[in-house]
Amino acid sequence: MAHYVPFEKGVEVMGEAVLSIINALRTGQEERREILERHGIVDLKEGEWYSQDAYLKGYEEIGKLKGSATMFMIGSAIPSNAVFPEDIDTLEKALNSIDLAYHMNHRGGDIGYYKVVSFDEEKRKAIMECKNPYHSIFDKGLITAMVVKFLPMDSKNFEVILDTEKESRMDGADSCTYNITW
Repeated sequence: MAHYVPFEKGVEVMGEAVLSIINALRTGQEERREILERHGIVDLKEGEWYSQDAYLKGYEEIGKLKGSATMFMIGSAIPSNAVFPEDIDTLEKALNSIDLAYHMNHRGGDIGYYKVVSFDEEKRKAIMECKNPYHSIFDKGLITAMVVKFLPMDSKNFEVILDTEKESRMDGADSCTYNITW
């Protein structure tokens, strides 16, 4: 499945998640709002639900106009804007919370998932599979934001890298796999 194609018709996205597109960067907020409105997302409010199909079409247009850096920034803004579970205090909980938050912000059908395939605190390595219709760069931004926020105090560096050994949405697959080290 390609980027920006919903897995199922009728899926909706919560307004807080949609607002992350607008709030991700201070510059260009009005332009991003206008793009979403052109695709049917009007009168955008927190707590309301909007068509994922319309959201993805607007998101795709923004990506084509603004590029990968903007897509990454939008993904990294999700933890600050979307609804997330409370009581997250470790990196492992943070990575697992991405799927919970994803399900809190989407409803109405098959939305996909974010799955921590493995987490090894000793080796400081995790693998995460992301099966959803969003852009791969968005997922990298989202995962990176969670790693930055919950990086253990004794860690100096980290990496979030797309596993090119596996199929990815970059090649038309349904999912992407990320190797995370810290």
